Amino acid sequence: MATSAPAAPRGAFDLSMKKERSLWGDAWRRLLRNKGAVFALGIVAVIAFCALFAPLLAPYNPVVQTNNNSQRLPAWVRDDNPKRDGNSAHLLGTDAIGRDVFSQLIYGSRVSLLVGIIPVVIVTLIGVTIGLISGFAGGTVDNLLMRLTEIVSAFPDLLFVIIVTTAFRDTILGQAFNGLLLIFFALSLTGWTGLARLVRGQVLSLKQKEFIEASRAIGVPTWKVLLGHILPNTLAPIIVTIAFAIPGFAVAEAGLTFLGVGMRPSIDPNNPFPTSWGLMLQDGFSNINSNPWMLLFPAVCVALLTVAFTFLGDGLRDALDPRNN
Repeated sequence: MATSAPAAPRGAFDLSMKKERSLWGDAWRRLLRNKGAVFALGIVAVIAFCALFAPLLAPYNPVVQTNNNSQRLPAWVRDDNPKRDGNSAHLLGTDAIGRDVFSQLIYGSRVSLLVGIIPVVIVTLIGVTIGLISGFAGGTVDNLLMRLTEIVSAFPDLLFVIIVTTAFRDTILGQAFNGLLLIFFALSLTGWTGLARLVRGQVLSLKQKEFIEASRAIGVPTWKVLLGHILPNTLAPIIVTIAFAIPGFAVAEAGLTFLGVGMRPSIDPNNPFPTSWGLMLQDGFSNINSNPWMLLFPAVCVALLTVAFTFLGDGLRDALDPRNN
């Protein structure tokens, strides 16, 4: 008579039944435990929602002027001049020519996010490509690419961007999309050097690992080694760098526009990018004595976007650190 297998002791568990946890799953759980990063992620989500659904959320067209309604204060503010008293029709007031400030803020989020994201995509493509090739090839190729990187990084970033945007401002490139295309191009020219150095350092460390040497020994093509083995292992620092770079580009656009060499104002009511927070800062500074609220609101939005991505970058850096359990 066959005997049954002894019962497992109480508290024991089958390792085969344990759910496998991936690196990215663990990173996501660590990120969600970071309250500051979660709050920052919520702010970014709100700004992105406003940018995507601006036509539905904005109560007015941001370029349409209202007669006899200029310099109106926010709804909760009262003035000696009754014509400037705030009312619920314009929650955050109006500018010098009667345009709704709240609607401008909503549409301005589109430009800030685009200026943050599109140059980052270009910078990532250039920086990651140069870093991968330089670190993996070594020798003469590495020397040439790193000397090119040093030459580009030697230029003062902001001054170089101002020169480019000023020199090409009246060209087709400078007039496309109210000057946004030129801003994308100018910010991308010098923004890739730091990422290229970061990726190169990661590649120099990874290409000495046993699994890379084994892949090369069995004849795996170089491009497959780079894209299939090395690049995935460098994604964590790349993602963190991107999170910190996005607000930097957004602030750069606001600064350039404030100086008068950035985005051009638009009077087209059908333009999907009629204004930006930088243009609002410029207008607000011109009217700081009569209506300081016009300067305060876009400044708060720029600061909020910057702080949100900074906290999110810190959270991503902690979450993607393999030493954190």
